[in-house]
Amino acid sequence: MTDQERLLMDSPPLEGVVLGLGREWVAAEQRGDSDALAQTLTDDFIGVGPRGFMLTKEQWLARYRSGDLKNKTFELDDVTARAYVNTAVLIGRQTQQASYQGHDASGQFRATLVFVKRDSAWQLASLHLSPIVAE
Repeated sequence: MTDQERLLMDSPPLEGVVLGLGREWVAAEQRGDSDALAQTLTDDFIGVGPRGFMLTKEQWLARYRSGDLKNKTFELDDVTARAYVNTAVLIGRQTQQASYQGHDASGQFRATLVFVKRDSAWQLASLHLSPIVAE
């Protein structure tokens, strides 16, 4: 048995861990909780928005700290998770009713979240949103 196989057998199912991380992230986004998000995001986090813009961790948090971004609802469903030893990918459908600087920012997006495990703690390293367009 390899060290990686032993590590996987000795830990809780990683898919369940990742799904829990996704739920915690959703709850923090819903509340606009920049303190919780600061702990959740890696220092080198990059978020790619639905129009292709990129935000660093500080830029992501600043939207909440300034009050510019307000979520009325924020959900993630239709979720699948793939877990590896120190990396996990969660893909789902993010639905939000939100405003940014007073403008409607509501919509449905396909979301890809990449979590990494560093020093026994899981954090969100990257997020990519793509609009779901009605056919």
